[in-house]
Amino acid sequence: MTRIARTALTPRPTARRSTLGRRSAVAALAGAALVLTGCTGGDSVAEQAKAGDNKGYVAGDGQIVQYAPDERAEPVELAGETLEGDTWETSEHEGSVVVVNSWASWCGPCEKEAPELVATHEAYADEDDVEFIGIDYREPSKETGRAQAQAWGLPYDSIYDDAGTSAIQMQSKLSTTPATAVLDRQGRIASVVLGPVTESTLSSLIDDALEETSG
Repeated sequence: MTRIARTALTPRPTARRSTLGRRSAVAALAGAALVLTGCTGGDSVAEQAKAGDNKGYVAGDGQIVQYAPDERAEPVELAGETLEGDTWETSEHEGSVVVVNSWASWCGPCEKEAPELVATHEAYADEDDVEFIGIDYREPSKETGRAQAQAWGLPYDSIYDDAGTSAIQMQSKLSTTPATAVLDRQGRIASVVLGPVTESTLSSLIDDALEETSG
């Protein structure tokens, strides 16, 4: 059953990676989450976003959606050139749990979220089967995105998506800015957070995916 919640998941104990059962912290509700897409870029949007006006783009409310293994769609086919000039695609990372975060320099909530992503990445730095990739969504230029990623201290690369094609590649699940998806070991979307994510919530979603058996 698809599970939807609008509040953060209960943080795990310190020994997060012990073999715990799946938590019931996300309330089980019927139905699927349907959210309109509509992110845009540009200087005026950047000013509005950072001012908190929420004009010109869709800002998430922190909704968390988890998909049971038998409800997940086919593996996503996310691919593109990164801010650092490399090529990244999901098919090359099968077998790992992958965190995908969509962000932009013009997104005020993304700036506030960045330290949470940095902390979560650090917490899993020694986990060979957990990977992070960003999507720099509707960014005016690579230079702008690269400078912003460095300013925020993002320790992983991001796909540069000036055309907005990642929205389709991610099966229309990342419909807000920011938004985060956790892919299971087969590359399928296991969970989504629409809006800024916290370290405790993201860690819980990663651990859920790690506890699953691939197959």
